[in-house]
Amino acid sequence: MNLIKLFELQKELDQHIENEHPRAEGASRHKEKVLAQLVELGELANETRCFKFWSHKPESKPWVILEEYVDGIHFLLSLGLEMDIKKFEIESSKSSGLTEHFLGLFNAFSILYIAFSPKAYSAAFSAYIGLGEMLGFTWEEIEEAYFQKNAVNHQRQEESY
Repeated sequence: MNLIKLFELQKELDQHIENEHPRAEGASRHKEKVLAQLVELGELANETRCFKFWSHKPESKPWVILEEYVDGIHFLLSLGLEMDIKKFEIESSKSSGLTEHFLGLFNAFSILYIAFSPKAYSAAFSAYIGLGEMLGFTWEEIEEAYFQKNAVNHQRQEESY
């Protein structure tokens, strides 16, 4: 995955959004972006159905899960830009199961909200990459899906989404 390219594309999208929805001078949107990340994480968990022990309905199609996963990549990149992250370590971290991993990610993003530090960002990003691997996605699939969703997000801004 070419993170430099993804950060560049996300920066363009964030600038487009900023032009349409300007913030107060010097204001941060990190709390809104972390909450959006948590909402997207919940939507992704819902599509995997990993926690729905009471249901026989299968998980969503892989492309639906991938699209939800990529929504989280958008907010992760945007948070990195908000923090002016220049360099960080990614070490894929995985749990023994999806439910446990989702719970860990909710925790990691909550810590990111509180600490809002490069270390917390690196931990959250690493855990999110681990989730993608646990879901069976390749770097190439994630990157291609990001490109497609980024184009959709630009179009949505053009259409006053």
